[in-house]
Amino acid sequence: MNRRILHVATNVAHFDNPAHPTGLWLSELTHAWDVFADKGFEQHIVSPRGGKVPLEPKALKWPMCDQSATAWLNDPAKRALLDSTQSPDDVRPGNYDAIYFTGGHGVMWDFPDSEGLQAITCAIWEKGGIVSAVCHGYCGLLNTRCADGSFLVSGRKITGFSWTEEKLAGVAREVPYNAEAQVKARGAIYEKALLPFMSHVVSDGRLVTGQNPFSARATARKVVALLDGV
Repeated sequence: MNRRILHVATNVAHFDNPAHPTGLWLSELTHAWDVFADKGFEQHIVSPRGGKVPLEPKALKWPMCDQSATAWLNDPAKRALLDSTQSPDDVRPGNYDAIYFTGGHGVMWDFPDSEGLQAITCAIWEKGGIVSAVCHGYCGLLNTRCADGSFLVSGRKITGFSWTEEKLAGVAREVPYNAEAQVKARGAIYEKALLPFMSHVVSDGRLVTGQNPFSARATARKVVALLDGV
């Protein structure tokens, strides 16, 4: 059976200050995409509003823009995928085995309150699928509730971009909230690596999360292992 993965990316192109651009952290998509592609999985991209996904400029500079991200940028067909993403209304959750929330600071604005993304996530989760996220992608899980009304993350181990990493990135005063504190407030058991910006993946059953951009490949590999029943 051909596995299907639904990637989620942001439509937000800047912080509250329009002079401060942001968007998808490209390698968080491409690293996972490469892992899934190697397995022959079918992959699609959805965004809260559908259409164009902007790219975080910082992620397009060396060393963040590695061979994987550069290959995507140099492939017109791949670039086109980010110009015409699906909207939540276009998605049939039953067609997917896993959902993977990418990051970049833009997601902090448009992921948490997207009822369409929440509905897709719940549908995939409740049919026994995998819910995964990397870096700021876990913002997409903050307000997602299960059928019983509880937060999906409540009582479950999770990771994501830490408040320490926000401060080290120099944007703690510009982000709209402290994502680490918010996920803890929803009952999640937040974990992080001993040192900032180290690859770190947390798996709690079918919930798989990576802490930062350097965790994308390992997060995708864990998703693959779960799908393969390893």
